[in-house]
Amino acid sequence: MDIQSCVEVKNEWGIVAARQAGRDLSRQIGFGSVDQARITTAISELARNIYLYAKRGEIRLELVEKPSNLGIIKGIRVIAKDDGPGIQDIRQVMVDGFTTSSGLGAGLPGVKRLMDEFTIDSEIGVGTTITATKWAQMRGHVR
Repeated sequence: MDIQSCVEVKNEWGIVAARQAGRDLSRQIGFGSVDQARITTAISELARNIYLYAKRGEIRLELVEKPSNLGIIKGIRVIAKDDGPGIQDIRQVMVDGFTTSSGLGAGLPGVKRLMDEFTIDSEIGVGTTITATKWAQMRGHVR
């Protein structure tokens, strides 16, 4: 699917810009206010991780679609990519409460809970790509 937005994250303003781009795209797709908040929160956490741990990277937002027996379902795919140090132990960072910063440790496990699909690809010394997708509910039906 086409990239709808790509925001460079190298400072706190990049985090703000990524959040706003996600909010705008999720509203355009037709997500309700609760799911817009979930998507925006996930983007904020991913962008903050880029800024804190990799120093620079990007948040790409894509409009995605998938067929269902009820028609086409639209969604938003968030791709957080950096060329940072990589994640030493992915299993450990996915444990609730684990943090390497002064944060609360809700980070990546929280993003996974907020979104419908979530994957991490990380290589030490090369960087990390996290992909998270949220699917819009069809009126009167559950995803």
